Amino acid sequence: MSDNSLTTPLSDEKKEDLTPVAIPVYHLKGYPAISLFIGNKVAASDPELLMREGITSTMNFAVNVEMLPLTLPNGVAVRRTHIGLIDGNGNTAHHLLSGVFALAGVIGQASPGKDHYPPHRQGNVLIHCRGGRSRSATVLALYLHLCQASEFPSFEVALEHVRACRGLDQTYPLRPMIDLAHTALELLPAREMFCCPELRD
Repeated sequence: MSDNSLTTPLSDEKKEDLTPVAIPVYHLKGYPAISLFIGNKVAASDPELLMREGITSTMNFAVNVEMLPLTLPNGVAVRRTHIGLIDGNGNTAHHLLSGVFALAGVIGQASPGKDHYPPHRQGNVLIHCRGGRSRSATVLALYLHLCQASEFPSFEVALEHVRACRGLDQTYPLRPMIDLAHTALELLPAREMFCCPELRD
């Protein structure tokens, strides 16, 4: 039996998965004044790209992807955070919301210069999963709606913005992720109390 894996051409999506992707989606204008990027696991492992884009923290939303510690060429340690979501059915709304809470926390987290801490400084944040199309796009859109509501008054408005930045069509994020986001929104009794005041518009 012949092995066709060497002759089968890669799809555009699989080709992209081999290339670092880090796309700016939103610049926080208040405190902290940092930019949020969406991308893939390859970009999260590329120290030159991260340093060039001023990214010093990464948020990984893939249950099937583990990121190794990373130090940038300038000596800054990348701060890694991981909330593992399944791409499709199988997550709970609480788990999805925990990802949004974690993202809000990373954005506002201090960088104390303690001897036993890796050298870190606050910078831009890369939100990713494996390919940066479904799980990370859902969490980022939900964050923008909940924490930057004046610009993104609905989840749909935020999602279309993320899609446009990332170059996604209507097939991404996967439908179960979108449905889960709506379920998560129904769990919040007071959306205006979701984030700390300094993280809201």
